[in-house]
Amino acid sequence: MARQQIGPLRRGWTTGACAAAAARAAFTALLSGRFPDPVSIRLPRGAIARFPLALAELGEGRARAGIVKDAGDDPDVTHGALVITEIAWAAAHSGIGFAAGEGVGTVTRAGLALAVGEPAINPAPRAMISQALREVAEESGAPLPDVTVTISIPGGERLAEKTMNARLGIKGGLSILGTTGIVVPYSCSSWIHSIQRGIDVARAAGLEHLAASTGATSERAVQRLYDLPEHALIDMGDFVGGTLKYLRGHPVARLTIAGGFAKLAKLAAGHLDLHSARSRVDTAALGEMLAALGADNVTVDKARAATGAGEILALAGTRSEALAGLVAAGAREVALATLSGKTAVEVAIVDRQGSFLARVGG
Repeated sequence: MARQQIGPLRRGWTTGACAAAAARAAFTALLSGRFPDPVSIRLPRGAIARFPLALAELGEGRARAGIVKDAGDDPDVTHGALVITEIAWAAAHSGIGFAAGEGVGTVTRAGLALAVGEPAINPAPRAMISQALREVAEESGAPLPDVTVTISIPGGERLAEKTMNARLGIKGGLSILGTTGIVVPYSCSSWIHSIQRGIDVARAAGLEHLAASTGATSERAVQRLYDLPEHALIDMGDFVGGTLKYLRGHPVARLTIAGGFAKLAKLAAGHLDLHSARSRVDTAALGEMLAALGADNVTVDKARAATGAGEILALAGTRSEALAGLVAAGAREVALATLSGKTAVEVAIVDRQGSFLARVGG
C-alpha cells in the first residue's frame, strides 16, 4: 500500500485518490494493453502519489484496476478496503460518465453536491479521475476519452453502516470522498464533512428545527422529545464549533444542542472543540456556580479540586438540576454568539440514562 510518513503519524490516501489512481492504470491498459504498476497520479495540490496495484484485469472494451486503501494512522472505516475502478468504452461524444458499482452508494436526498440518483462519487474525486484520464489520453496521443467510470468497493455496503451515509440519504454503500487526496490522521475531516452535508440535506428538505448532539444518548432523548425525522439529527460529536460555524453561513430557524453535563460545561466555558485532548472542564468556574447557588464552602472547595464534571454534579446534590441549568444557559450564550443571532437556540443537558437535567431556550 502507498504510504506517506510525516512526523509521528502516517498520512494516508482518500478513496478518491485511490479511485483516480486505479482509473489511470485501467485506462492506460485499455489504450496500451499494459497496466503501470506502481501507478502515479498528481494530487489536486500538485504532489505526486504512487500506488501499487492489487488488481489488474483487461477485457474486451474494458479494464479494471484495484488499489488497497491505506488511510495511514487515521481510524478510517475504509482503511484496507479494495477500491476498484473499471473503465469501459462509451458512446462517441458522451464524455466521461460515472457509475456506482458494488459497495458504492447512490444519492437519494436533495441537498448534497450531487443530484438525486447520482452515484456517491463526490465532485473532487470526479475531477481527479477526469484529469488522470485526460493526462493518459494526451500522453498516448489519443482523443479525449468517451468512457464510463464505475467504482466499486467490495464490502462497502457493510462498511457504510459505520458511517453517516444512511442519514444523508446515501443508500447502498460508501461515498467516494477526498478534496486533497490525502488523509490527515485524526483531523476528522470526514466527520466534519458529514456534519456539513447533513445540514445541507436538512435545509434542502425544508426542515426548520435541527438537533445537534454530542452522543447517541442525548440524540435519542431529543428525538423522542420532538419526534424529529432522522435527517433533522446532526451527530456533531465534539465538533460543536464546526457545526455552529457552518450553521452561521447556512442557518436554520431553530437548533437544539444536546449533550452530557461535562461536554456542555466545556461549551459554557467558551470551548468549541469538546474533545478531551483539546479542552478541559473548568472546575473552578463550576465551583463558583455552586457558590452562587448557595452551596457551603466545603462543597465549593471540593468542587474546585474535583477531577471531573461528574464529580461536581454529584457534589451538587439537590442543586444538580440548578447547576445544570446554569451550565446550559452559559452554553446557549456561547452558541448564540457563534451563530451571530441567525438561529434560535435551545440547549439540553441529558444524563447517562437519557433524562433531561436541564433545558434552556426551548
